[in-house]
Amino acid sequence: MAPNATVDIARAASYASISTTTGSGASSPGIDGPPITVLASSRAVIGGRLTPATIIISHSTGKIESIFNSVIAETSFPPGTFYVDHSPKILIPGLVDAHVHLNEPGRTEWEGFWTGTRAAAFGGVTTVIDMPLNAIPPTTTVAGLKEKIAAAQGKCWVDVGFYGGLIPGNARELKALVREGVRGFKGFLIDSGVDEFPAVSSEDIRKAFEQLADEPTTCMFHAEMIPPIAASVGDDVQHSLPPLAPTGPLEHYQTFLDSRPPSFETYAIEEILSLAHLAPNLPLHIVHLSAIQAIPILREARANGIKVTAETCFHYLSLAAERIKAGDTRHKCCPPIREQSNQDGLWDELTREDDSVIKTVVSDHSPCTPDLKLLPAHMPGAVSSSEVEGTEGDFFAAWGGISSVGLGLSILWTEGQERKISIEDVVRWCCLNTAKQVGLEGTKGDIAVGYDADIAVFDDEAEFVVQPSTMLFRNKCSPYEGKTMKGVVRETWLRGRRVFTREDGFMEKSGPSGQLLLEPRKAEK
Repeated sequence: MAPNATVDIARAASYASISTTTGSGASSPGIDGPPITVLASSRAVIGGRLTPATIIISHSTGKIESIFNSVIAETSFPPGTFYVDHSPKILIPGLVDAHVHLNEPGRTEWEGFWTGTRAAAFGGVTTVIDMPLNAIPPTTTVAGLKEKIAAAQGKCWVDVGFYGGLIPGNARELKALVREGVRGFKGFLIDSGVDEFPAVSSEDIRKAFEQLADEPTTCMFHAEMIPPIAASVGDDVQHSLPPLAPTGPLEHYQTFLDSRPPSFETYAIEEILSLAHLAPNLPLHIVHLSAIQAIPILREARANGIKVTAETCFHYLSLAAERIKAGDTRHKCCPPIREQSNQDGLWDELTREDDSVIKTVVSDHSPCTPDLKLLPAHMPGAVSSSEVEGTEGDFFAAWGGISSVGLGLSILWTEGQERKISIEDVVRWCCLNTAKQVGLEGTKGDIAVGYDADIAVFDDEAEFVVQPSTMLFRNKCSPYEGKTMKGVVRETWLRGRRVFTREDGFMEKSGPSGQLLLEPRKAEK
């Protein structure tokens, strides 16, 4: 028996006096039985540390009421208590995926709240933050946000927050969007690929910084710019004519990679940092960092007191340019997937024992309808279309974006096995730090007293093959199809309610219980 087990049992005894009602509370959480749920395991990540634990969840609040640092037997709780000992599976906080494109309204055929949040729950993600573009209208005004909110009602299987957008001319909307509860703002320094969301200039960034300098929010940037002199003129982010001087066939991935060199990222980041003095208290964030050449620049900026962080994505940590086959446009994204040596450099930075500039790992789930990927007919996920003919496999004409929401935990765990990462590392990158990034620390991202009882039951030894049945996002077109993943989410709990199990699927009778996270952010203490 662990040294603290005796103390924990004594504390747990206080629950024996809880009144009970007759019913079947032991088989499923509900209105019958004692008003608590108890989840236990010999392995749980509590406060960022792996430990045995017994977690008491209040039915009335959906929050964690108490935690014991040992496995307390079911007999220590009132008869009828819903109790499960998940040992040796790992209890971890529900993931906070801080970069997801749900696209509804306007492009719901690409993705929507119902399908996107079900896919998230399948993979232990209990909170997603929706990006402001690819929906019509985009979330660049209060009116646009309200249309998003209306479209999401009753469709969310996990909790959903929203980002606002930075575009030319909307600087005066930004403070109002903060008051309405957006978690942060995103702008592009290069064409976004959709007309509703133009790129910002340095002057636009200056105006945004003036408005947001003292607001409790974060400014994030898609950091790519074409330098004044470049060896290759890259395509716009999602669609354009090919480069003026392509280095090879347009269906070869290397040709596309050559058109978007690391200098695109470093040039954009330097431009952002040159304006940081205008809002020294405003946290800045670089989304989907891919080029390791940017890391020293960000490290120096942080050393000089600039409040800047970066995220990278599951695909940059698991896919490599050398392994992408000709025409497999499922791999197109911007910034691009770079070489294996670059991937190794991202991992080296992410796993630094001192202060890494890469704080979070997210999906950047950016789906589209399969026809827009222009996949050759023999590729998984391809569709026949008269519009595709003649452009099959063209990396410059295809839409850019990787579909992976709900697969990220398994992707990271699979790749991390060779790199000796721990489950505590994963929780830090995908739960604790992502919650902090979007101002949800204190309620999300950890298993702690007073937090929402968002919990994933993770089987770290099980494996599965990614197939259409395990890709719950709307369009089953992903570079991960056919890959064997290690690590399976057995159950997902949202605010004390079990919403998904790998064996039984979704709790369809109760329907989606996700909430929209619209309480305005508070200033950091």
